[in-house]
Amino acid sequence: MKNIVEKIRNLTDAIGKPIKLMEVCGTHTVAIFRHGIRDIIPKEISLLSGPGCPVCVTPIKDVDVAIAVSKLDGSILSTFGDMMRVPGSKQSLYHAQAEGANIRVVYSPMDALTLAVENKDRNVIFFATGFETTSPSVAGTLFEAERMGVDNFHIYSAHKIVPPALKALLDSDDLRIDGLILPGHVSTIIGSRPYEFIASDYRVPSVITGFDAEDILQGIMMLLEQIASGRANVEIQYTRVVREEGNRKAQSLMNEYFEPCDANWRGIGTIPMSGLKLRDRVNRWDVKHVFEIDVPDSQEPKGCQCGLVLRGVKIPTDCRLFGKACTPEHPVGACMVSTEGSCAAYYKYSGAVRR
Repeated sequence: MKNIVEKIRNLTDAIGKPIKLMEVCGTHTVAIFRHGIRDIIPKEISLLSGPGCPVCVTPIKDVDVAIAVSKLDGSILSTFGDMMRVPGSKQSLYHAQAEGANIRVVYSPMDALTLAVENKDRNVIFFATGFETTSPSVAGTLFEAERMGVDNFHIYSAHKIVPPALKALLDSDDLRIDGLILPGHVSTIIGSRPYEFIASDYRVPSVITGFDAEDILQGIMMLLEQIASGRANVEIQYTRVVREEGNRKAQSLMNEYFEPCDANWRGIGTIPMSGLKLRDRVNRWDVKHVFEIDVPDSQEPKGCQCGLVLRGVKIPTDCRLFGKACTPEHPVGACMVSTEGSCAAYYKYSGAVRR
């Protein structure tokens, strides 16, 4: 690892200018802090966090819809635990549960299907969030629901797709980055091909990277090698897991039940074809098709900078709420909720909490 760090320093000197790299995945953000990566790379390299935390990019309206569904008579809302404290316009799922809404934390969508089988007199709704990493498991659960003939199980899909979000970032006028550390988990499913536009259309180097300290450092080194030589490619550092073609079986299952759609990202706005909705043939499981839920759009909390943080325009400590009004115990914005959120990572690891 010392050799990699030394090569990073030499490459940085050879490039001779400040370098901005963005890690897209929230797990990378946490790993970078936990391994102390910023402390051992040259100060000329800035690491920015991107929109790779699924909890953070779930918009307020989706949370409000989930809360409204949980309060319907005869309904049980199920969701992952990290969604419970994400702020909606007026309250979180956690607060709705405390007020009596029937909300259950599950560890997988199959747990939600089991709830439906065990509670045939109730509609069980799974609040499906996450990127391409989790959507195949939801599709697999729908396959089982179809096979078993379960008709009281429903999905509220807030799934997001990563490549369109990267395109939106690269098209923005307020962000300049020299390279992308691409997500390892998502890429195990989709492979490297969906990222090829980053190199061909934008001439930005990118590397799919693992999560160990050596993985991340090697990924940074590979990016610097591209920058130093004037190349722009999509490279795979995480070769022990990621293949160029990805996991075709998972892709096929996902595509059988989902299709792309426009989606709203918290703090960023609507990104064309960046979400996943259920296909028409299985819309009997779609909450939006089965229930009439009318929830108004809401604005981000006053002073919250989550949108700018998710786009890499600002870092969490630039927000005047950070560590004061907004803490992990009392989050104002979604970036402070999840352990993968940039603000939560900065709060826990950076020592930059304002008192």
